[in-house]
Amino acid sequence: MVGVAFDVGAVPFNPDGWGPMDSSTTAAANNNANNLPLNVPFAPFSRSDKLGRIADWTRNFNNQTRSKNPADSAFDFTLDDSFPGNTDDDATFRLVDGKPPPRPKFGPKWRYQQQRQLPQRRDEEVEAKKREAEKERARRDRLYHQNRSNPNNPRREAAVCKSSVDIQPEWNMHEQLPFSTFTKLSYNVPEPEDLLLCGALENYDRTFDRINPKNERRLERFKNRNFFKVTTTDDPVIRRLANEDKATVFATDTILSTLMCAPRSVYSWDIVVQRVGNKLFFDKRDGSQLDLLSVHETSQEPLPEAKDDINSAHSLSVEAAYINQNFSQQVLIRDGNKVTFDEPNPFANEGEEVASVAYRYRRWKLDNDMYLVARCEVHSVVELNKQRSFLTVNALNEFDPKYSGVDWRQKLETQRGAVLATELKNNANKLAKWTAQALLGSADMMKLGYVSRIHPRDHFNHVILGVVGYKPKDFAAQINLNANNMWGIVKSIVDMCMKMNEGKYVIVKDPSKPQIRIYEVPADAFENDYVEEPLPEDEQVQPTAEGADGGEEAAATAINDVEDKPIDAQA
Repeated sequence: MVGVAFDVGAVPFNPDGWGPMDSSTTAAANNNANNLPLNVPFAPFSRSDKLGRIADWTRNFNNQTRSKNPADSAFDFTLDDSFPGNTDDDATFRLVDGKPPPRPKFGPKWRYQQQRQLPQRRDEEVEAKKREAEKERARRDRLYHQNRSNPNNPRREAAVCKSSVDIQPEWNMHEQLPFSTFTKLSYNVPEPEDLLLCGALENYDRTFDRINPKNERRLERFKNRNFFKVTTTDDPVIRRLANEDKATVFATDTILSTLMCAPRSVYSWDIVVQRVGNKLFFDKRDGSQLDLLSVHETSQEPLPEAKDDINSAHSLSVEAAYINQNFSQQVLIRDGNKVTFDEPNPFANEGEEVASVAYRYRRWKLDNDMYLVARCEVHSVVELNKQRSFLTVNALNEFDPKYSGVDWRQKLETQRGAVLATELKNNANKLAKWTAQALLGSADMMKLGYVSRIHPRDHFNHVILGVVGYKPKDFAAQINLNANNMWGIVKSIVDMCMKMNEGKYVIVKDPSKPQIRIYEVPADAFENDYVEEPLPEDEQVQPTAEGADGGEEAAATAINDVEDKPIDAQA
């Protein structure tokens, strides 16, 4: 192969010394060699121009839409008339390969895209998040406006949470207490003492602890067993203790738990207060809401407003009370063996079949000269390590998964904590009251059953999906229920009532605001609700089933209506 000669060109030589020759001589020699004008700089630029890269190895010349980088304009001589001889050469000369880099066969594509496309991808992700946030905000606004009162769509509380008792014009309001003042109260009471133990208990059947959604059990009905919800002043034992001056304040665990958990309540309730001499009696009215169980009281999802709807607040309360009574008797060993106590059930007639329940009449010391006696209930007993333990038994009920968002049949076995958290959110007041009653009765264990409808539209037939046991003190700590705060609420209300004159008062929870009001009412405001003063012990008559059970007459009627439906009834 014959080599091609390489023309070095004119090389200036300085015979007089080291370095280049005189500038004028050199310029003349270069001009003659290149036929260029005199005093033309190598590149036309100013001091304000930015110096770019000498060689851009990343430029893609195939992209014709890309705007020219202003930093490279100082070195682009294709349009400069100072170098007319190089125009043709620059059009054909390419120093850098302009082919795009090869795309890899494997791996996510976005990693190997050019850097200029990544900001666009991030912008799309930001826009997508903004759209999702806007949708969520619109959904919350829609639910908010559904619950707000307006002429077209009345608020849920306006239809469901109406006052539990009609406020009469002649009633005189004494006090108005917001719930914000209750949260700061605290009072420590010593351990209570048992004055009397009445009734009989059946043993708990431990096989129910092994029930799960795959091994569910049908909920039975106990129509022959009588359940008593007797108010304070209708209780012959409390009358006897009042005559013996055993205490100053008298109540039941249901009434005390309502007061203790008042800040968690949403629905309206009322408690009648009788000041007789130096004694104070807390009662409930006939047909009071305290005999029923609230459902979804603290939930944000609105319930149907029609009272005849099976998922309305009233219908669910009746259904929950019916489920709770039957469940508390089904989990027992019905072999005839019962644990009996000092006295029989004070509300039952001889030979009458009653539910398994024991009444513990307990006394707490509120002050140096003030004691409180309350009737507390326990529902069952179990032998553990040759030691007797008392239990309270209650049931949570599922009526429609779309309201709670959690399907018990799918989540109860694998995500029991999530199910309980949802119930604590939707039924905070009910669970807190059950826990307070277990603490008042010093129960060693509280059993919670999960009972669901066989079909969401069938509110007559139910199945047991599971039973879980908790220690009351541990469960109270889990739901942030402070015993000192509960007794602080009771102590403040008792002190306030003791400063009032003798007479009858009623404590009403406001249906739309977190507060309670205390009204002074006439002595005949609620008939058959209170005996003016306790009868002497020799004049006390053992109440009949109807008389002793007067406090639950309305609730029992509603529950019996449910029980009398056929087993296979479908809504």
